[in-house]
Amino acid sequence: MIRILSVALVCALPFVASAKQAVEVKKPNIVVLLADDLGYGELGCYGQEVIQTPHIDALAKKGVRFTDFYAGAPVCSPSRAVLMTGIQIGKLSIRGNKGYFAEDDAWDRVALRKSEKTLAEMLKGAGYQTAFIGKWHLGDANDYSTWAGGRGFDYAVQEQWAQNRGGKEFIYHMQYENSDEVGLMYDKEAYDCLDVFRTEIALKYLNEQRDSNKPLFLFMSYRNPHAHELYIREKERYADQGWPELERTHASRITMLDEQIQRLLDKLEAMGELENTFILFTSDNGPHAENGHDNTFFNSSLGLKGHKRDLYEGGIRVPGIAYWKGKIEAGQVSDFQASFHDVMPTLAAVAGIDAPEQTTGISFLNTMMGQPQEAHTHHYWAIQKPGSRKGYRQAVRMGDWKAVRYGDKNATELYDLKKDVYETTDLSAQYPEVVERMNQIILKESTKDPHYPWAGSLAGSNP
Repeated sequence: MIRILSVALVCALPFVASAKQAVEVKKPNIVVLLADDLGYGELGCYGQEVIQTPHIDALAKKGVRFTDFYAGAPVCSPSRAVLMTGIQIGKLSIRGNKGYFAEDDAWDRVALRKSEKTLAEMLKGAGYQTAFIGKWHLGDANDYSTWAGGRGFDYAVQEQWAQNRGGKEFIYHMQYENSDEVGLMYDKEAYDCLDVFRTEIALKYLNEQRDSNKPLFLFMSYRNPHAHELYIREKERYADQGWPELERTHASRITMLDEQIQRLLDKLEAMGELENTFILFTSDNGPHAENGHDNTFFNSSLGLKGHKRDLYEGGIRVPGIAYWKGKIEAGQVSDFQASFHDVMPTLAAVAGIDAPEQTTGISFLNTMMGQPQEAHTHHYWAIQKPGSRKGYRQAVRMGDWKAVRYGDKNATELYDLKKDVYETTDLSAQYPEVVERMNQIILKESTKDPHYPWAGSLAGSNP
């Protein structure tokens, strides 16, 4: 009898292993959809009245839409660095689009430290197939190991620009594919915009390289409606509105982005992958006001003060939409305060793994699933613009209190967002004790760094 049981057990072992593998394969796919410079008010589901975004709006209705969702910073590189590492900006390697290099007395791009684990490295370690397509902006142009392909992504397609301090030159609009030498060349006569091409790359990847035995992590880093994505091929969209051409183009880029996201979702559904996919859509910062674009024309910030590069709400409050069929109840609108450094622990929770110890964020999965949710005591942001101390800016949100400190003002402004979300009335004189508490948080959250000369101090104060 003992022998028979032993044989039965041995025979069962392959089936036990297979069952275990099946459970592992059933880990949810994870897709992050990142827009570039999309304002809080530029989607229909957030109050936009004329720019059409029906597909993203539908995604919001099927999942949860956050009203108090924040980027990691008010500008591209540091915001994406926070998103990619789960580390708030005051303790991160990238705190501006450029950092200071004393040896050259110059400002240039800073790369993520190798010790700062990325989303891809975290999920690849959990058995995920990882892919990145689009704008990276987190590496050293002359060191491929700092590109997306060197930071945990099995498949990586990205653009690249040369360092200001010299080194390798790159081909404009080349989408470098798993290499810093060769890639896929964008033909502006063949596609309505670059994001259409990026989506084509993603669809081809899913067709030809998708490993159905592994869960998928796909990071789609779109560039619309960034100011430098000006060119679009078709000229008919919104042509009957009588808008200035620059604004018509801006609106068209947003609607095209909406369409490309739907193409990707349709593909996942056709592959039978969508039902087991967690999707997060957001934007890297607030709307831009560059190349002549008027971001009040479409009320891009929904009336919020400031825009890209500002630490007022218009620069950092961004759309945040999550979808996970059967897990996240449809039609939710949440005022839970979440920020980009919360994404890493959230995706770890979705994948059923522990987040790296480096993260300063907390998972907001519970709030999406209607369960008790831990919350931050405060959120911190900063930005160092190249040049003088005047370009150093900091902000804190603590409950409904919001503190903003700009280097050229040398004072901490204080707002009550519950009563004054547009930040019109500075209450610092009435609540000096709150200001002092906010200043202490700023000093605590900002650590010194050689690339950011004024980090670790109050913006505008004496060293």
